[in-house]
Amino acid sequence: MMDGTELDQWDPDVARQVKSLADPIVKWWFRSEVRGLENIPGDGAALVVANHSGGMLTPDVLVFAPAYYRHFGYERPLYTLAHYGVLLGPTGALLRRLGIVHASRENAAAALHSGALVLVFPGGDYDAYRPTAEANAIDFNGRTGYVRTALAAGVPIVPTVSIGAQESQLFLTRGHRLAKRLGLPRFRLDILPVSIGIPFGLSVIVPPNLPLPTKVITEVLPPIDITARFGTDPDIHEVDAHIRTVMQTALDRLASQRRFPILG
Repeated sequence: MMDGTELDQWDPDVARQVKSLADPIVKWWFRSEVRGLENIPGDGAALVVANHSGGMLTPDVLVFAPAYYRHFGYERPLYTLAHYGVLLGPTGALLRRLGIVHASRENAAAALHSGALVLVFPGGDYDAYRPTAEANAIDFNGRTGYVRTALAAGVPIVPTVSIGAQESQLFLTRGHRLAKRLGLPRFRLDILPVSIGIPFGLSVIVPPNLPLPTKVITEVLPPIDITARFGTDPDIHEVDAHIRTVMQTALDRLASQRRFPILG
């Protein structure tokens, strides 16, 4: 676990350079659209809560971050809370300079108190590896910590939904039972997902198939002031249910507008 100095590694110059490299990918490969950025408060901290899609090579942050910086500039950092495994290995230092930090309440609190925007995917890998048959479902696997984080920091939640990335390959199963049988939860691995894609065909986490050029649309929804809507001592599960309902309604609308898989 990193201490608060992990947040200090964010480097706007590196973020700007990576944005210039990412722009062609998100524009030409994913034909991405990010709508509703005006719903993000213009200043002050906020917690962006999003669904997670696309497996190991998820394009969610690759699509969202450049659009955020294009709209708001680099004065306010965007921090993304990530599973510790994402930051292991030689790319960890670069990712931290891009604002990707360990998903801990300490990091989230420090980032929000600094006035930054924080992006969180409550469903994590459980959500990102949801089966293709459930591609358009909002499922955080019962995780509600994001609500407590927003309440403790006194910041609004900005629900955000994305569609298309779950079409980047065929996701067969999360492999929850198999992971349990193999004792993987002791290593903080609760799933062992199985998918089919290009170029490796059948994949059990590795090797990761390359994402198909699916059209990705991300939509930022109006912010939710928890205290204003639910009072000073809200029921956490009620708040969570409301946010997921708002997101599911928006995702259903985007799904109804989608004509063909991958093509969008």
